[in-house]
Amino acid sequence: MQFLGFPRPDGSVGIRNYVAVLPGGLIATKICQFVPGTKTICTPNHGAGMTSRDREAVARLLIGLGRNPNVAAVLVHNASPGAGYPELSLERLTREIAKSGKPVEFLDVAEDAGGGLMSIARGVAIARELVRQASRVRREPFGLGQLVLGVKCGASDPTSGIAGNPAVGYLFDRVVDAGGVALFGETTEIIGAETVLARRAVDDATAGKILAAARFVEERALSVGEDIRTINPVPANIAAGITTLEEKSLGAIHKAGHHPIAGALAYGERPPGRGLYFVDNWMNHLSIFPGYAAAGAQLTIFQLGGGGIPQRVLLDPSPAVVAPLLWATANPSTAERCREGIDYYSGTVITGDETPTEAGQRFVDLVLDIASGTLTRGETMDYADPAEIYRLDPVF
Repeated sequence: MQFLGFPRPDGSVGIRNYVAVLPGGLIATKICQFVPGTKTICTPNHGAGMTSRDREAVARLLIGLGRNPNVAAVLVHNASPGAGYPELSLERLTREIAKSGKPVEFLDVAEDAGGGLMSIARGVAIARELVRQASRVRREPFGLGQLVLGVKCGASDPTSGIAGNPAVGYLFDRVVDAGGVALFGETTEIIGAETVLARRAVDDATAGKILAAARFVEERALSVGEDIRTINPVPANIAAGITTLEEKSLGAIHKAGHHPIAGALAYGERPPGRGLYFVDNWMNHLSIFPGYAAAGAQLTIFQLGGGGIPQRVLLDPSPAVVAPLLWATANPSTAERCREGIDYYSGTVITGDETPTEAGQRFVDLVLDIASGTLTRGETMDYADPAEIYRLDPVF
């Protein structure tokens, strides 16, 4: 099984061919508006008032987005210098991204006596040339094992655990079988099933990290007077037919497939090898998908139920900035009401029109098609909500 992708100097393979402008902000946004083929992250805070742990998470995110295989080149600017914190120095970002071997240009706005407008003009000129150079890269055939995928599920209902998440699990199994990387997380969504996952860990250290991540979330909720097991599942999940947190979590972890868990990663952390990895992150798609892209995912997947939002019309592109978002569901109502946004439907397993293997293989074929250049439905929209960064600590 093969797809057509863009070879990168570090041996990774892109399924898209962007130029990233980092970090975000006014100058980056205007450059990207002027130059097709460029991407930037829209986020309101690049470090001010954060703890050192959270600033490091921001740095991992920005460096990881620059190193993502879908990025052919990067323009780094210092118009948003991270309030002078060393973790977010532009020299560090430039140095770490350049380790990927891709072209990295630096825009020093202090050189422009004319202020921001002059910097935008100079940045546009640099970005245009980088995009032109990137356009010379041609797609080549690569195996399924070159893919890195990240997934979350949301608006969960019984169809999620019965067919939707198992279809993702089948896809993940095939990717890992081929030597690829599969990323799953949502720590709040494993509570009640964390011991099941821990038994799949390749070693005690990985098992310990999975259990510790779940315990941290429970303890943090208790510290503010809440019991995570009474506030999750959320009312929409309950209205859709899910009764307990354990029931929700046991359905959610089906998306992890059946392979051993090779490691447990922090938000935005790149996996040290191939295989299946648990990522300690939150369930909000505006934060989880940028983190997956920073970890190297070329494609992200949102497996959607129907809990509380059967009327939703999906016109959402990807908050992962440089990695497309594929919307999937097994809920027939969601598939019908959101047909202009859903890319893949596995409710055929529930109706008996396909076996789980047939539906899963159709998912694999679709992913290979998208990896070869076919746009997801969300990619046809020129809009994105601001991305969020998953932080563990308060902002001061």
